[in-house]
Amino acid sequence: MVTAMKKREDVESLDLFSMTDKGNGTQRRERTLEKGISFSSKKKYRSITQKIITGIDIGTSKIGAIIAEVDDTNDVKIVGVGVSPSDGLRRGVVVNLEKTVQSIKRAVDEAQLMAGIEAGPVYVGIAGDHIHSFNSRGVVAVSGPDHEIKMTDIRRVMDAARAVSLPIDREILHVIPQEFIVDDQDNIKEPVGFSGVRLEAEVHIVTGAVTSAQNIYRCVERAGLKVRHLVLEPLASSYAVLGEDEKEIGVGLIDLGGGTTDIALFFEGSIRHTAVIGLGGRNITNDIAQGLRTPVDQAEKIKRKFGAALSKSADQNQLIEVQGVGGRAATNVPRRYLTSIIQPRVEEILTLAKREIQRSDYRDFLNAGIVLTGGGSMLGGIIELAEQIFDMPVKGGIPQGFAGLVGLARTPIHSTGVGLIYYAMHHGSDEFVTIEDESGNDEVRFFNKYFNMVKRWVMEYL
Repeated sequence: MVTAMKKREDVESLDLFSMTDKGNGTQRRERTLEKGISFSSKKKYRSITQKIITGIDIGTSKIGAIIAEVDDTNDVKIVGVGVSPSDGLRRGVVVNLEKTVQSIKRAVDEAQLMAGIEAGPVYVGIAGDHIHSFNSRGVVAVSGPDHEIKMTDIRRVMDAARAVSLPIDREILHVIPQEFIVDDQDNIKEPVGFSGVRLEAEVHIVTGAVTSAQNIYRCVERAGLKVRHLVLEPLASSYAVLGEDEKEIGVGLIDLGGGTTDIALFFEGSIRHTAVIGLGGRNITNDIAQGLRTPVDQAEKIKRKFGAALSKSADQNQLIEVQGVGGRAATNVPRRYLTSIIQPRVEEILTLAKREIQRSDYRDFLNAGIVLTGGGSMLGGIIELAEQIFDMPVKGGIPQGFAGLVGLARTPIHSTGVGLIYYAMHHGSDEFVTIEDESGNDEVRFFNKYFNMVKRWVMEYL
């Protein structure tokens, strides 16, 4: 494992209960009027402290960049959205570094141009069928003569829980607490301050291939950006599309991406199971290209415009013009033929997801049902088909709870990108920016982060 990745893993583990600053960012924003005239430095404006957060969703079919401003009251405003085709990944894994770097640059440049600010340190989504996860447990004796649980005890029990044997080619991406047990009292979310002799932690550990994580990290760095964290994509998406009430009574999130289908199961407010299936929207597109004998880019356009997962979800007698391959003449095919190509593949993906949920032993705890998100969830009729396959309520999930570029960002395609913003808010971001102060000085100021440890811990793990 290279030094850079080791440092990042150390930061990830320490970030669980960090008591120190992780550094300062550098951010500058020039505010202008419509015609490009700078705000006068002589005029007084109210001081506004804002946090700039950037999320990058690196997917198989597209790379999305989201830039957001978060004010003192934690209101989120999306100010920049950028999207670029992704040509350098297969099933979430980088296969061409240079193409991936250029795609990241294009997406981020578009978002920066729209926002009028530069992207600072970023939170980056990671997925792929190299992702594996499992549950673990740690046990320690409570230190101190008074037997009161302190943050040092939390660190120790978390270290014990993550002390698992891994192959040399794998690294830990997340260690997520599910619950703590103090002596015989279980299901404790905030053990700090409790009295006890024995402290246990049940956690969910997410691991990834070292080389796959390194390559994602390197691509973002080569694009001129600073990686703050790599975040499992379904975990990020859950912050954008799931409610706390759903997580509490039990819900399954299925993110239908281009190269993979990601699964995250929640119960009693905590993540219980995650998995990645190596099939996604790109497989549907390839099926269409082969079945209709049309170029892949045309197949993608046809899927987005006419695609349906159930025959009764659209006018199946409608004729679709299909461009031929290699300059061959275009043909017209009935829409029902397109659906007959799409439906079997969607059924296969959802059936594999159902088997994974059954394997997790949490199927009977998903009292809120299933939430579908990601680009694949936009296929007509897929909600109804999913209800038939899972035999439980299913709904579509879209990002919620933000202002700004709502029309661009409130779509299942950006669930991960927006979710990365919320993840950063919960887990702490370093950059606080004062756009203008009372004296009218529009020079951007930067402050070190400070926070209350217990509040940080609560936000991190509930």
